[in-house]
Amino acid sequence: MLDDGGMTRSLRTYDHRLRELVRQTRDVTIATSAGVPRSTAAAWLRRPGRTTVTLEAMSMDQEELQAVRLVDGTKAYLHVVIDNYARRILSWRIGASFDTGNTLSVLLEASHGSQAEKPMILADGGVENVNRGVDDLIESGLLRRVLAQTELRFSNSMIEAWWRALKHQWLFLNTLDSVATVERLVRFYVTEHNERLPHSAFRGQTPDEMYFENGGDVPDDLESSRKAARMERLAVNRALACAVCEPSHASDAAWTRRTKNEPEQDQGTSSR
Repeated sequence: MLDDGGMTRSLRTYDHRLRELVRQTRDVTIATSAGVPRSTAAAWLRRPGRTTVTLEAMSMDQEELQAVRLVDGTKAYLHVVIDNYARRILSWRIGASFDTGNTLSVLLEASHGSQAEKPMILADGGVENVNRGVDDLIESGLLRRVLAQTELRFSNSMIEAWWRALKHQWLFLNTLDSVATVERLVRFYVTEHNERLPHSAFRGQTPDEMYFENGGDVPDDLESSRKAARMERLAVNRALACAVCEPSHASDAAWTRRTKNEPEQDQGTSSR
């Protein structure tokens, strides 16, 4: 606690690993979601760190395993890696049994497609992410692993949100009678998610357009189309007419004669 002219204020210290992560990803929301004031997180970006790289040179991907129960009681195990910036599904595998080899497969596929020299993987502490095979892969220097809610205070919520949408908005609407059916449904959803579904955080761009940086004109096109549609809708609404708002010519003429006669009647009544 410090006494500053009669005002008492406290100083808080934050984990240096969180500060380093913000500097590496250049994303202050990582810190603000962990309770760090935005001004403090912004100051971390202005102060030089030991290793500061941009998003083009450093990526963070999130990996997760989910088990989907089939109608016969068995399960399909789905491994997915999502890009933390573009929200693009980089790789996925599905199997009829729990196999840590699928984790290695999706991590290797995602890393080979990454432009970063050493991509960062954000995962939970499940056995699919912390095992001998994955540990050997991390020790080889190909990837860097960060455990959510262990080495960081926040969770891998982005991949969890994708799981929720996949299951409740698509998979659970279908009959999941086999692993092949789940694989077909997931393949369709991943394609739609990456290539067709616009994202509000990207102002209408798809994850593919954000990842490959080829959709820069989409927000402006959508905004101009939105304005044009609004003006057209206003013009159509203003051109509409109804019997209440615009009376017929006969009734309009009768109303005009009545208004002309009312002053004469009032004057005659007052003279008598």
